[in-house]
Amino acid sequence: MRNPILLIIQREFLSRVRKKTFLVVTVLGPLIFAAMMIVPAILASLPEDEKRIIVLDEAALIVPNEGRDEYPLEYLDPRENDLESAKAFFTTSEYDAFLYIPTGESWDPDFIKNNILLFGKDDPSINMVQYLDGLLETKLNEEKLLRNGVDPEVVAQSVTQVNIKSYTMGDAEEEAVQSATPIKMVLGYIAGMMIYFFIFFYAVQVMRGVIEEKTSRIVEVIISSVRPYQLMMGKILGIGSVGVVQFLIWVILSGGIYLIASTFFLPELLANQADMGAAGTPNVQDVEGLAIFDIMRSINFPLILGGFLFYFFGGYFLFSAMFAALGSAIDQEADSQQFMLPVTLPMILALITATNVIQEPNGPLAFWMSMIPFTSPITMMIRLPFGIPIWQVFLSGAILIGTFFAMVGLAGKIYRVGILMYGKKVTWKELYKWLRY
Repeated sequence: MRNPILLIIQREFLSRVRKKTFLVVTVLGPLIFAAMMIVPAILASLPEDEKRIIVLDEAALIVPNEGRDEYPLEYLDPRENDLESAKAFFTTSEYDAFLYIPTGESWDPDFIKNNILLFGKDDPSINMVQYLDGLLETKLNEEKLLRNGVDPEVVAQSVTQVNIKSYTMGDAEEEAVQSATPIKMVLGYIAGMMIYFFIFFYAVQVMRGVIEEKTSRIVEVIISSVRPYQLMMGKILGIGSVGVVQFLIWVILSGGIYLIASTFFLPELLANQADMGAAGTPNVQDVEGLAIFDIMRSINFPLILGGFLFYFFGGYFLFSAMFAALGSAIDQEADSQQFMLPVTLPMILALITATNVIQEPNGPLAFWMSMIPFTSPITMMIRLPFGIPIWQVFLSGAILIGTFFAMVGLAGKIYRVGILMYGKKVTWKELYKWLRY
């Protein structure tokens, strides 16, 4: 006879992967995520429709200025027009926006900056407003400098922008590589959020599955053939394998989408990289593109992917054991709310402290949060892109595995008593008593 745990794993796995919702979410998940990343970038790169702007510049602040290609500026004569006549002209014209710059009784920069008006036949776009803000601020600053006897050119030449290139030093035999801190910060935060989502989503499925079988009394038939501990472990492993399969499919599909996007939407960048070895001196864009690829290569993606699988399994096993025990102790999912908050509070705390961990990935808070097994899956995934000492990874993993086995033993005691108990409102005090049986 086959191992009962293997039979339960097979049942849980097949019953979920055969559902249409699993197929839809597994296939559409990467597509939706890719659309959220690629479509805005494509739309942002499209040229904006030309918006003609008519200007009444009583202060002669920006005259002459032709504007940008998408925002050409044309001017009304302030000697022949005032605000009301200009507005009347604008409403019957083909212009898209009307900009009014007053002068007041005296040329006062503070008066001008607080009384500039922009009218549009539709809501003016943010890009248009930002462009006009920048243009007017520059002109007002130049005029204020001139009125105080300061040459704006001298001020412009005295402004210096510092662009520090940071590098990470390895061992004495390793060459320093350019730091990828911004990319690591984003990657760590996304990995932490994903590990939280995966652990919570699949652990809750374990609880719901236990409640469903208990409510329908199917569990009474199953328990007659297998022990409660075997049923609990089979359910945990079966649903966990569904999560791993779904994650691997997402990785494969995401890689394929990335290759397609790189081929069709980023051909120039890939061409610049290919020409680097064969051509002579690359231009600035080539160097910047290659620097990005060098920075990306400096990130240990195999370690991050392996860490994600390990901490997903470890965190999922730990929390699903607790959720399975809770599911066995209640009859309805609505009764689970009083128990779920204390169980999920450590994961919520790990998300709250994510910003601090990102800012100081090797600080004391990050270290201890990555050692505590109830927060380590999220915190350690945030830290992994930053290249933490390998001994911390092994120590954190060992503590997580040890805590899982201890938690399985405790959860098994609750599961054994609660799975066949009906019609009783369970409290934390009652659960503590079951642990002592």
